[in-house]
Amino acid sequence: MTATHDSRNFFLEGPAGRLEAILWTPSDGVRPPLAAVVCHPHPLFGGTMHNKVVYQAAKSLDALGIPVLRFNFRGTGLSAGEHDRGNGEQGDVHAALDFLRNEFPAVPLLLAGFSFGSLVGLRVGCEDPRVSHLIGLGIPVNSSDFSFLNQCNKPKLFVHGSNDKFGAAEKVKTLVASWPGDNQLVVMEGADHFFVGKLDQLDRAISAWLTDEVFRLRH
Repeated sequence: MTATHDSRNFFLEGPAGRLEAILWTPSDGVRPPLAAVVCHPHPLFGGTMHNKVVYQAAKSLDALGIPVLRFNFRGTGLSAGEHDRGNGEQGDVHAALDFLRNEFPAVPLLLAGFSFGSLVGLRVGCEDPRVSHLIGLGIPVNSSDFSFLNQCNKPKLFVHGSNDKFGAAEKVKTLVASWPGDNQLVVMEGADHFFVGKLDQLDRAISAWLTDEVFRLRH
């Protein structure tokens, strides 16, 4: 994590009412290379912005001097509204991106999501021209349609566990290879869907990819 960052707990305005959020901003005042939104896993199965994988992703981004916004989808935690099976939640992601763009004008945005958060977040991130980079963690390809990525040329990182029961690793490999753009897939041997005992490896995967991407942005 960066030596110092400002942490702000607040509510941002979403289409179904207020959304509980946390923004980490590097304290050095330097213009960041990117600003990021991280989307959490399925709220009906206990997913919130405090999920360990989401928190680790936020820490990895923060360590590279990237502002990070986490928020609870509608009906989760103190957020208003009701769960909408990934439909209305896309509007929640748009609201989060709108907030970040206002906070960091002209800074490219990164959209990261874990599990359900990857399905909802990447769909929005692919379509939104303000988003330049995408990260999908534990994409649940066994039961969800990710065909929207067939038309997504943006640089993408996917990190997946070889024992992920919600996304067969071989299916993920085949899909990622078929999608356009500059895609990187890291499959962690022995890791389950929640990367239990492997969060340090998750950190390294995100950090290595983003270090290269930030270098490209600056040069």
